[in-house]
Amino acid sequence: MTIAKQLPLHFEFRANQTFDDFFAGSNQEIITHLQQSSTGNGERQIFLWGQSGLGKSHLLQACCQFAQSLQLSAFYFDLALVELPDPELLTGLEEFDIVCLDNIGRIAGNETWELAFFNFFNLHRDQGRTLILSASSPPNEIAIRLPDLKTRLNWGLTLKIQTLCDNDKIAALIFKAGQMGLEISSQAGRFLLTHYDRDLPSLWALLTKLDRASLAAKRKLTIPFLKQILNEESRV
Repeated sequence: MTIAKQLPLHFEFRANQTFDDFFAGSNQEIITHLQQSSTGNGERQIFLWGQSGLGKSHLLQACCQFAQSLQLSAFYFDLALVELPDPELLTGLEEFDIVCLDNIGRIAGNETWELAFFNFFNLHRDQGRTLILSASSPPNEIAIRLPDLKTRLNWGLTLKIQTLCDNDKIAALIFKAGQMGLEISSQAGRFLLTHYDRDLPSLWALLTKLDRASLAAKRKLTIPFLKQILNEESRV
């Protein structure tokens, strides 16, 4: 009796993590490469790296959602969310058109995972599929012990996601606010950059609070109102 290959569990993609929801800034070339690869017609392997908080996970989710919109099979998993799962997770993944694995550096030094990923990599590539990986450092700096796997991680296209400059962060705030139905001026955006945490995840979380406060008070996000909200938050 032939036993069917085990296919991994289905993971829901986040609805608001598409290419349309991402503010590209100076990273437009990266977006273009990822979109092309997500169609199955671009680079067969992309390694995306950069510091945390710049949107790598968002972009990998976006790749999968874009691929699915084209009727391609796609799989996403973040290796940093939990303790490393059983490498059996990789069983059957070679059948997917697009596989996106976030924080691939987590497998470094784990002999079982390195070997399992090496075997998956070869099967997936032999079938002409697309693999997109992310990490906080470039592939040659990840402490992979299996030499052949370390070599393979350096195949394909390596892209570094760039930090947004202050003007781009303000533009990103205005962009994100607009998606939430909020209106925020460039002056108010600059005020927030000056008086609040400047990393993007903190700014996105702040926008959610501002949205609630604006709705509750039925007020626009003027600088005096922003000062009031931040003062109230600091007293909590």
